[in-house]
Amino acid sequence: MSHVNRHHHGGDARAQLDVNPVFVRPGEATELPKFELPSHAMSPSTAYQIVHDEAMLDGNSRLNLATFVSTWMDDEALRLYAEAADKNMIDKDEYPATADIEERCWRMLANLWHVPDINDTIGTSTIGSSEACMLGGLALKRRWQERRRAEGKPADRPNLVLSAGVQVVWEKFCNYWDVEPRYVPVTEEHLVLDGHHLEQYVDECTIGVVAILGQTYTGLYEPVREIAAKLDEIERETGVDVKIHIDGASGAMVAPFCQPELVWDFAIDRVNSISTSGHKYGLVYPGVGWVVWRDRAACPESLIFHVSYLGGDMPTLALNFSRPGAQVLLQYYQFLRLGFEGYRVVQQNSLEVAQFLSAAIEQMPAFELVSRGDTIPVFAWRLVAGHTKNWTLFDLADRLRMRGWLVPAYPMPDDMSDLVVQRIVVRVGLSRDLAGHLLDAITDEVAFLDALESPLPSSGNGGFAH
Repeated sequence: MSHVNRHHHGGDARAQLDVNPVFVRPGEATELPKFELPSHAMSPSTAYQIVHDEAMLDGNSRLNLATFVSTWMDDEALRLYAEAADKNMIDKDEYPATADIEERCWRMLANLWHVPDINDTIGTSTIGSSEACMLGGLALKRRWQERRRAEGKPADRPNLVLSAGVQVVWEKFCNYWDVEPRYVPVTEEHLVLDGHHLEQYVDECTIGVVAILGQTYTGLYEPVREIAAKLDEIERETGVDVKIHIDGASGAMVAPFCQPELVWDFAIDRVNSISTSGHKYGLVYPGVGWVVWRDRAACPESLIFHVSYLGGDMPTLALNFSRPGAQVLLQYYQFLRLGFEGYRVVQQNSLEVAQFLSAAIEQMPAFELVSRGDTIPVFAWRLVAGHTKNWTLFDLADRLRMRGWLVPAYPMPDDMSDLVVQRIVVRVGLSRDLAGHLLDAITDEVAFLDALESPLPSSGNGGFAH
């Protein structure tokens, strides 16, 4: 073991992996280095057992109510996953059927999101909604740059307007692609970006506005129609024409099925592009995402590469190159398996479980709801002011974790950072019965905490990240 590894990993005792003799075959080592390649090969069954046992420490993903990512698919999906694990999505010439299925999927989404002309649009699969957001943002930036240069104006100081409650991918986008982020603060009166004071943030260097359909902190929708109306007003007054990218990581796969009356998608002229996550409420294992543009003009040609495909030309755009094709096939499987009505039933069931939980939590004297799970199946609550000085929501999260449940507590962003909330994400697989067990656990642990006669020692919590 090298000196470097000893320094970073706590010395030789911690750098060795002890292998239970039950799993070791004759002639195999009973100790292995953790941070160096083993000297010799071992049997597949021994290697499998080591990895299997280490992974058990992750806990039960079905009880992880922090993640938006799918943790359950049916047996046929698992078979399909195993059969397609070797397919490379980027290799469209080698896997033409998978490439064709990818196009079917994003065109299905374009239709679902009311694209004006299905023959004049473009889309792609991605590794997840984060890459999809990056591509949507890049298209806005490139579109703005090309227009500015055509007008003989400088194109070196782009900015993007977004809520302080955005997911961290947008911070990454602005950092990686040299775009100034202009965060609209989250306040008690304006928990989401709703167009309020938008004129203070938008100018001729604004490449676009991000609207979130399902904020990660609370699950709330940002009102796209109100944001668009404000941008219409700004254009009338200033001549500045700013488009919208919708970060529909979760809501774009819920609203079309369960809130059909909501106007949020390409039915609004200012919407340039929409991204979503196939591995969230698209109901697919990680990782797959999707992005679709309003029309071909909305995605500059300079971002598109052309590849030979079955003797013809196929446009392709992505940040990643080699990436799994299996999840794209799983997405198509879910589209076929469930159809519109199936998705509606599954998502509506998750919404009903979320509202069952939020209604019960609202009845507890310790809590006050921040949202109630009637947008995406996600809701958050806070401690009632003055309820206790002996415990916090971080303490409740710790107590629930000891029982196997991951229910995160975290501060709200920026101007509301003094407010700590706790959040539950309901996904397919969290049944009404399991939700009842969770309520029992919350009730028990709140009773324990309320009985404390002095504050719990600080455990340094508060590190949950979005």
